[in-house]
Amino acid sequence: MTDASNPFEPTVESLLNYCCPDWFRDAKFGIYVHWGVYSVAEQGEWYPRRMYIQGDDNYEHHVRTYGHPSKFGYKDFIPMWTAERFDPDRLVGLFRRAGAKYFTPCAVHHDNFDLWNSTHHRYNCVEMGPKIDITGMWREAALKAGLRFGVTTHLARTYSWFNTNKQADKTGPMKGIPYDGADPAMAEFYLEQHDDTDLRHPHNPPESWRRHWLARMKDLIDNYRPDHLYFDGAVPFQGDDRGRTGLELLAHYYNRSAAENDGRSDCVMCIKKINDHGYFFDGVATLDIERGRSGRALLQPWQTDTSIGPWGYQAGAAYRPVGEIIAELADIVSKNGNLLLNVPPRADGTLDAETESILESIGQWLEVNGEAIYETRPWRTAAEGDVRFTRKGDTLYAVLLGWPGDGKLSLESLGTCEDAGKVTAVSLIGSDARLTWRQEEQALDIDLLPEPPCEHASTLRMEIVE
Repeated sequence: MTDASNPFEPTVESLLNYCCPDWFRDAKFGIYVHWGVYSVAEQGEWYPRRMYIQGDDNYEHHVRTYGHPSKFGYKDFIPMWTAERFDPDRLVGLFRRAGAKYFTPCAVHHDNFDLWNSTHHRYNCVEMGPKIDITGMWREAALKAGLRFGVTTHLARTYSWFNTNKQADKTGPMKGIPYDGADPAMAEFYLEQHDDTDLRHPHNPPESWRRHWLARMKDLIDNYRPDHLYFDGAVPFQGDDRGRTGLELLAHYYNRSAAENDGRSDCVMCIKKINDHGYFFDGVATLDIERGRSGRALLQPWQTDTSIGPWGYQAGAAYRPVGEIIAELADIVSKNGNLLLNVPPRADGTLDAETESILESIGQWLEVNGEAIYETRPWRTAAEGDVRFTRKGDTLYAVLLGWPGDGKLSLESLGTCEDAGKVTAVSLIGSDARLTWRQEEQALDIDLLPEPPCEHASTLRMEIVE
């Protein structure tokens, strides 16, 4: 039986009482970072797995650059990661200027290295590597900047994902020589000896790993009190556990928030609906779609997590154009979603110049057009061609992802025959020009300017009486 201080039980039935808070629905845009030991190699966040797979590009790079993984393993990167130029206040200030309303860094990736002062795992950034409390510093900077703070955790997959470290070359002069992960003295970091190397989610992890995962996650939640949390997958764990351990953590997270908010949970939990990544129980948390989006407006808030390029820093990687990111943001928001955008820091804790430029450009666009994004709700129609609609009270916004070559726009969704309401005013955000428009039976016809007032996308503001 539940009580006022612990309203959630670790069951699907009880957790269906989860409700995504309005702060998240209003925020619309957040920033995410993948940063860790793997950043030293500058080959991306999957390096800890792929460096132990003979024939993989990361394996070949590792042998050329650092030596054979039987001699130089992932553990040997830890003292090389010193984060010597890490300035969380500066970085979070940049994220705020970019228009982010929440910040959710990765607190532990699949590499089994905790980025907080971990009580249950000595392989962490306070005891080793940078020897600073990265999550604590991120949190302090985020709250100081007025952003909601969250964390992502990718630890559930570690048991199988990271287990390639015990393999050996199948061919060549080093054939059969175990990689450094086979050393029993390193089992705390490289995990106990077992055969599961699935890249998605462990098939049937033992109770010892499930309880260890739970203890580390509770430690992270209790000591850093994130408003936003998501797993890189669904509810752990598959196999004999059947999701019970994950449900226990969800209940703990929601109850912790309720205890701090007069019995009302004010936190956001995101999970992904991906096969073989745990159990997806619809309604117990907020849906997260990795590098994708919904094709329609969803009744409940949801989130896309994506990146400007690779998740973890890769030297010379190509980044996405700013206009593409802004178009994605507008599309997601029109469908009742949020965009969590990843930017990858270098090992020293800095962002490269191109990443900073991308963030500044997004911020400049949101400074002008943000009223069509923040605190909005979906309209009856999310999209018409290259137009995305959002609504705030009696104000309807139309974000134009393209600019008509002839300067004329016809919105059939606003024709009087659609019973969408009477349009009483039309203006172009970022311009003082008076527009000519006519609401006819078949469409709302608008004469735009020869050139758009904003780079990347422009926004119409329309007042409607229903």
